[in-house]
Amino acid sequence: MAPLKGKTLFITGASRGIGLAIALRAARDGANVAIAAKTTEPHPKLKGTIYTAAEEIVAAGGKALPLVCDIRDEAQVIDAIGKTVAEFGVIDICVNNASAISLTNSQATEMKRYDLMMGINTRGTFMVSKYCIPHLKKAANPHILMLSPPLDMKAKWFAASTAYTMAKFGMSMVALGLSGELKQAGVAVNALWPRTTIATAAVGNLLGGDAMIRTSRTPEIMGDAAHAILTKPARDFTGQFCIDDSVLYEAGVRDFEPYRVDPSVQLMSDFFVPDDDVPPPGVTVAPLPMG
Repeated sequence: MAPLKGKTLFITGASRGIGLAIALRAARDGANVAIAAKTTEPHPKLKGTIYTAAEEIVAAGGKALPLVCDIRDEAQVIDAIGKTVAEFGVIDICVNNASAISLTNSQATEMKRYDLMMGINTRGTFMVSKYCIPHLKKAANPHILMLSPPLDMKAKWFAASTAYTMAKFGMSMVALGLSGELKQAGVAVNALWPRTTIATAAVGNLLGGDAMIRTSRTPEIMGDAAHAILTKPARDFTGQFCIDDSVLYEAGVRDFEPYRVDPSVQLMSDFFVPDDDVPPPGVTVAPLPMG
């Protein structure tokens, strides 16, 4: 069974981390993946470029199209989507993964950083979705997936990082709005978020280095959870705010230990996971220290 074989995914920010994990899981089915990201040269703190990602996707069994694309730039977005359709004929799936982060309070957030987060997270997600939608409407089982959290409107999520939370919740509001707009057209629009921190460069560089990495799960859990969502019938599953391990538990997964970076260390909750969201049986997660 390879449900995404021959399907075309347009993924933003897929040169590394969670975006790449989603791309590689689709590639193992034989999918086509357009990698829309800015990174063309290696960065000292950020592993991977669109070209190394393309090599990994091909090695995993898929076809890859690396595209230099700043999703804040309308012309670049339109061009990248056009090149994807020219190469593969259709876009079946749009994954809005690209995101900027700054965990700073109002006084420590420079306005250029505010503009960056709103421009990439909220505006970029809206714009990429907007220009993919005409193509998705022609696909057999079209999906849009946002890598964004449940809309848990609690002050604690905003207090320490108002701008970042606004930008991430903006992505989720795009998901909520488009799920309603596109329901009759049969285009599924959902959001996916990890229960725990994920071992990515952002977590290692911004949240606590190696110690935080050890309390995390690997990006593969997000790749597998996204695959489970993107292979559901689009008309039956839309408007959902999903947590990775709950999606996988529903899909039949019972052993989450392989996703842990260090099984000897307590898992740490990610931001934005609602307090009343119950983990699958046997999964224990420490609350994220706030403030």
